[in-house]
Amino acid sequence: MKINQIASKPQLIKVVLDDADTVKELGEELEFWTWDRQPLDKFMKLASMKQDAPEEIIGLVKDLILDENGQVVIKDDVMLPTVILIRVIQKVIETLGKL
Repeated sequence: MKINQIASKPQLIKVVLDDADTVKELGEELEFWTWDRQPLDKFMKLASMKQDAPEEIIGLVKDLILDENGQVVIKDDVMLPTVILIRVIQKVIETLGKL
């Protein structure tokens, strides 16, 4: 197989936060979208993030938390509840690690 056969533009993928705590707190699963591929610079930053630098993690990952139209959800004065934000960040990183 040639490498250009697997190269493509990023696509929006739906991610579902369906852990028991989230479902209990919200009464249902939480859906959001992210890109299935990331630019190399963003991927390298994600891969080298330090777990003890939450502001750096949020700064990088907030651009990956999207609605179904590919629009950033966390912007200006719009924020998720902290406990949900942490779960969403974990899910984004976990999802990108599997793609």
